[in-house]
Amino acid sequence: MPYTISEAAARMHLSAPTLRYYDKEGLLPFVDRSASGVRVFKESDFEWLRLIECLKATGMPIRDIKQFIDWCLEGDATLPQRRDMFRERRRAVLAQMERLQATLDIIDYKCWYYETAAKAGSDLPLQSFKPEDLPEDVRKIRERILARCGC
Repeated sequence: MPYTISEAAARMHLSAPTLRYYDKEGLLPFVDRSASGVRVFKESDFEWLRLIECLKATGMPIRDIKQFIDWCLEGDATLPQRRDMFRERRRAVLAQMERLQATLDIIDYKCWYYETAAKAGSDLPLQSFKPEDLPEDVRKIRERILARCGC
């Protein structure tokens, strides 16, 4: 079933201008055009679009996504480059996840802190808490926070 650019954009939760930009940047060489030049998306194009969105979500620049698509069009000779690219993306995502986990730990600790302080009506009692007085889950979060800063 063919899809217009608006239908494809809606299905992917993107805007039509975003898809036009992707096309302009060479990310959509697989998308067919009608005799009048209108983009016509097919089911198989959505797998490509999902992959493009996935790579973008990892922080990969458009030019690198374009390089990947070019490698795909070149065929099997570029399999090692594509494999290596995904290995690098995996390392980048794992590093991103570590940074996000560190951020989440601080947020979780502060949520506990302010929830406890709000229940007590003051944060003064918390200032004298010893690590062993903390709930176990909060103590583990605090330990991870301190370990990351070398404290």
